[in-house]
Amino acid sequence: MADGRWQMADGRWQMADGRCLAFRLGVPESTIYHLPSTIHHLPSAAPPLLLGSHLDTVIDAGKYDGALGVLIAIAALEITGPLDFPVHVLGFSDEEGVRFHATYLGSRACVGRLDDGMLAIRDANGVSLGEALERDGWQDGATELFYDECSSRGYVEVHIEQGRVLEEAGEAVCGVSAICGQSRLVITLTGQVDHAGTTPMDLRRDALAGAAEYVLAAERLARSEADLVATVGKLDVKPGASNAIPGEVRFTLDFRHPDDECRESLLDQLKAEFASIAKERQLELAVDLVQSNAAVPCDPALTESLLDAAEAPTGHRRLLASGAGHDAVMMATAMPVAMLFVRCRAGLSHHPDEHASPEDIRVALEVLVDFLHQYSSSAFASATSAPSRFVPPSP
Repeated sequence: MADGRWQMADGRWQMADGRCLAFRLGVPESTIYHLPSTIHHLPSAAPPLLLGSHLDTVIDAGKYDGALGVLIAIAALEITGPLDFPVHVLGFSDEEGVRFHATYLGSRACVGRLDDGMLAIRDANGVSLGEALERDGWQDGATELFYDECSSRGYVEVHIEQGRVLEEAGEAVCGVSAICGQSRLVITLTGQVDHAGTTPMDLRRDALAGAAEYVLAAERLARSEADLVATVGKLDVKPGASNAIPGEVRFTLDFRHPDDECRESLLDQLKAEFASIAKERQLELAVDLVQSNAAVPCDPALTESLLDAAEAPTGHRRLLASGAGHDAVMMATAMPVAMLFVRCRAGLSHHPDEHASPEDIRVALEVLVDFLHQYSSSAFASATSAPSRFVPPSP
């Protein structure tokens, strides 16, 4: 979400590269996501396969997060030429939530999940999302449903990994098994503020020492369980004086796993250990769950097709769970989804040095092209569905 400059930039994109005009790039003025689309001479009632990602990123970031997925989809369709099913390439606005601190705004709108509550959220200047959309002429269609399970075949997103697993494995690409579910907690430990010099060690109720045990317990559990990650990212200590024993500590715990049942079971296990530590140290414990997001499994059939396409150029069928969120999370509320990760140098993302090599991008492009050809000849493409309610922009 920016302002009217979106339309100006889109116009320059069309003018700059005549090849893109063949794909009818355009911005429907009633939507908050860009839609480059290809129809390939099929009836408008035929449900499309959706490809894409987001066009925004965070402040002071690189150029591959999000945008790579849009450009590689367009490039793949340039190579395949006409297919026997329609493909729409989507470029979403504001996946990152930089302005309104709410994520997936473009993809939310795309599947009809941008409700009045979302439109009421405000930026740092007090401008609501609804007001920003109205100012730029996008308000009327912002909450209209465009795609669902009846009007599309599914959604496939290519994205940089944003981690170091592929680099450590020496592999260019991989499929994604699921996008991890997340629990975010705020934990408060209360002990007793005392003088640092006059209170013997065996008489202390040190909240910070207890919190240190908690951090190590979370790390120990995460290291012992595959696909689990646990992070204490913020810690507040009171009174915060060098000569006072901490009497209260509040800290955050970010807990992620691709299987919700497993995540909840492991979190219960960790909470039990926290309670034991608090009892031993004579501390009061409060655990508040402030956010819980379900895991998003990728569609098995679409994912297998991506892995089939990846096997020839890479020699492997690797799957990773995504610890980060993507627009596929929101699209999965309405249709099957799949993702392909591309290796990024040193795992850097949301950073000016973010980089994916041309060689790895070429491999990802080859995989996507082969996937589209396989899809074209498979049972997927012959599946029947209700007519699409989406109307592409005029050329």
